[in-house]
Amino acid sequence: MTRATTVRAVLAAAVLLVSVFITLTMSPRLGLDLQGGTRMVLQAEDSATVEANRETTDRTLEVLRQRIDSLGVAEPVLTRSGEDRIIVELPDVQDPRQAAAVIGRTAQLSFHAVQGATPPGTETESESGSGRLTLPDEQGTQLDLGPARLSGAGVKDATASFEAQQAAGWTVKLDFHKDAGKDWTRLTGEAACHPAGDERRRVAIVLDEKVISSPQVDASVGCQAGLPSGSTQITGSFSAKEARDLALLIKGGALPVPVEIVEQRTVGPTLGAAAIDASAQAALIGAAATALFITFVYRLFGALAAVALAAYGVISYAALVGLGVTLTLPGLAGFVLAIGMAVDANVLVFERAREECQDRPARSLRSALTTGFQKAFSAVADSNITTLLAAGLLFFLGSGPVKGFGVTLAIGVVASMFSALVIARALTEIAAGSRFVSDYRGVNGIARPGSVRTWLTRKDPQLFRKPVRWLVVSTALVAVAVAGIVVRGIDLGVEFTGGRLVEYSTSRPVDVETARSTLADAGFGDAEVTTAGDGDISVRTGKLDNDGEHALREALATEGGETTKVRDELIGPSLGDELRRNALIALGVAVFVQLAYLAMRFRWTFAVASVVGMVHDVVIVVGAFAWLGRPVDGIFLAALLTVIGYSVNDSVVVFDRVRELWAGNRKTPLATIARRAVLQTVPRTVNTGMGALFILVALAVLGGDSLADFALALLIGIVVGTWSSVFTAVPGALVLERTTGAPPPVPGKASRRARAPRRDPLDNGARV
Repeated sequence: MTRATTVRAVLAAAVLLVSVFITLTMSPRLGLDLQGGTRMVLQAEDSATVEANRETTDRTLEVLRQRIDSLGVAEPVLTRSGEDRIIVELPDVQDPRQAAAVIGRTAQLSFHAVQGATPPGTETESESGSGRLTLPDEQGTQLDLGPARLSGAGVKDATASFEAQQAAGWTVKLDFHKDAGKDWTRLTGEAACHPAGDERRRVAIVLDEKVISSPQVDASVGCQAGLPSGSTQITGSFSAKEARDLALLIKGGALPVPVEIVEQRTVGPTLGAAAIDASAQAALIGAAATALFITFVYRLFGALAAVALAAYGVISYAALVGLGVTLTLPGLAGFVLAIGMAVDANVLVFERAREECQDRPARSLRSALTTGFQKAFSAVADSNITTLLAAGLLFFLGSGPVKGFGVTLAIGVVASMFSALVIARALTEIAAGSRFVSDYRGVNGIARPGSVRTWLTRKDPQLFRKPVRWLVVSTALVAVAVAGIVVRGIDLGVEFTGGRLVEYSTSRPVDVETARSTLADAGFGDAEVTTAGDGDISVRTGKLDNDGEHALREALATEGGETTKVRDELIGPSLGDELRRNALIALGVAVFVQLAYLAMRFRWTFAVASVVGMVHDVVIVVGAFAWLGRPVDGIFLAALLTVIGYSVNDSVVVFDRVRELWAGNRKTPLATIARRAVLQTVPRTVNTGMGALFILVALAVLGGDSLADFALALLIGIVVGTWSSVFTAVPGALVLERTTGAPPPVPGKASRRARAPRRDPLDNGARV
């Protein structure tokens, strides 16, 4: 065993030990779509400068944190997003009405002196413009209030407590900051100058232009003496809930600026648990099928690659847990998908090693394997970088759970590179040093050409005599897709259009027509009612607040019995427009970035042809969803950007081989070079595609509605991407080269290394 192999083995063992330790000692951080709960995105409404927006948003965040902490929600998460948005995550909160009612209160909390009162039912006029305000109190009495004397910012603390000894029951204790405490003492001292029972002896606490409490100053307090800060108690016939809510509202005080709920998502715990179980089953079944497949194709080396694949799973999971990445439903799907894509690097290496064994039968297995790793490195690096670019776009331009998919995909790419280039290489090099493995070609799996390669060599199909024919076929496919977009239209999800989408589970079966009629009778005639998985009812409406959703659920319960909310998505129209715009920007940036990278790494004709193939794939996937009537939402966007990465990945492998062959045979016609490159890379394309298909089929069958559309988009994308990399990108490059008359490439570093190899110390004089 060489020194390099020893270093790889030690490094692999160290990383695996750390990963196993993290896996056994730490738990993953689950997103709300997996553990259940409510996620809200609040937007601060302020027309000030960017710096002021940032400052007011930070102050708003602190006020919201105080309010939510008092709600008693376990491990709430509040983070600022951009300059004027706040993300609030409330685990296990299934009914967001109470939370929205508390954290969404926007007006300044204020304390007023009462100037007088009018009995209920008497018409009065507000004089807010003059600093005076007329508002009803808790009993409906109209209170004539003076200007605000104290704001909610002066409140230091407010707590609810039960005073059993003084028989006062539940009370609310107030404590003010130093200067505000003096104002409070002055305000209550002035009120105490009026006789007991007089309405003017009251102090009104106002929030959202509503009197939330108007206590009388106790008769024991003397005129101008007032109540000192820290010893004030509001007493009354409070229940425990009323006292806590009042303390919460006073302590939370006022938001510096109004806020609007622009997004709200609620996921039931059963849906999250089902998604985790389904993804775990899909991962196990898909990974097992992939492992069996590569073992069947590559024998012993395939089995060693399967071991590296298992190590990849442990390493990538440990990285997710160790870095504290929030695992969302799309992220979980990305983790599962990356398992299938992780075999790509191993397949590239093994196919390269097979070519070496086929071209030079006398060379040693170890030498062929080393050359395979060397020659495959360029394609492995380029294909993984393009996937990382797609993951980066998902993170920076996606929203919510889609960001988690981008992070998971990026971690998966890095982990797969390590498993293929370090772990799998160490295992296969150790095995290749065995005389038994080296001598028995049927055992090692790469010393003999595979069946696909043998068939292609025997048939030698002339693929690109008339490349325009392939482009006509691709154009026809695009035309069919565009027809679907024009005729059927794109069913944009609530995420892109705004509105509300709620999914319910009922104890009694309810058909769509009955549910639609019931909701129409209840005043929801514009609701779109469809069936979801397992007989659930999906309702999509325009603008609908939390109280309206509650009424909708009650109406549905009249026919379906006990009705449980499984999923709830509320997207404001402004956010929907922004997300739709960001989706288009993401696709445009994806095309530009991939074009720029490919133009830097390859000839511009190859880059343009690859991007044309990529656009071809995107249009066909969108068109297929249009014909099928499937929704286009954020998760679909994640799948689409993944398809872009996969499509470019395939094209990179083919054009990398074209570049290598053409640089070494500059007088050979490009069409001949392209045909040879395609035929040489077809085994890799087929084997890699099969690995991904196993995972995606498992996700489509077992993933349920939550992952079915995601898996379907990727299934279509991989099939179409495989086609376009061979029959769209390559013919397109041939037509461009023929049209422009560009000269053949100058041999690059990779080509020079291939023609001027170095000696392998274990090869007994054979040349690499």
